[in-house]
Amino acid sequence: MRIAHFGHSCILVELHGKKVLFDPGTFSHGFEGITGLDAIAVTHQHPDHIDPLRIDALIDANPAARLLADPQTAAQRGEPWEAVHAGNVLALGELRITGGGGRHAVIHPDIPVIDNTVFQLGTPDDPAQLVHPGDSLWVPPVPVGVLAIPAAAPWMRISEAVDYLRAVSPRTALPIHYGIIVPEAQGIYFGRLTEMSPAGTDFKVIEPEDSAEL
Repeated sequence: MRIAHFGHSCILVELHGKKVLFDPGTFSHGFEGITGLDAIAVTHQHPDHIDPLRIDALIDANPAARLLADPQTAAQRGEPWEAVHAGNVLALGELRITGGGGRHAVIHPDIPVIDNTVFQLGTPDDPAQLVHPGDSLWVPPVPVGVLAIPAAAPWMRISEAVDYLRAVSPRTALPIHYGIIVPEAQGIYFGRLTEMSPAGTDFKVIEPEDSAEL
């Protein structure tokens, strides 16, 4: 599996011969010139996960890519976007995509909760080789290889991130969703997650516009 990080929650995953780009939002940069995508997957409608000013150009550059999103985003944007509900299973060649979760984490009781689809990539025998939860702390019911874990968010305390990491207990934890904090503060979040990771979990940082084999 090869993963490139384009800042915040935007990652490019190359797995089983397919390329899937997740959450190209306003805090992410460097994804604009990507071509050859097999799918663009959006977890939810917030602009830091789908940039309305750049998404159309990305789609035009990747006319063969399937467009996958949570049900509300798919409805807002219309065809050819496909709604991925929790429990849905899609085939992309040899790659299996499974929807999970369903709802965004609560930001405040006064703010309506929107849809948020957790995307799991893998195979029928190992369906969660990579998990991108978007803005949620949904725990997959199967073993997880790589978890793209939100490191900092207005809807989350660091203790919740640690508890989520421990509950999932992935082989590798890759921090995302930290475009909201200055670089000088990243060590505070990464340090806690590294020190308090469950036994057997490797905490791996991929810097924005860099990539790694996992």
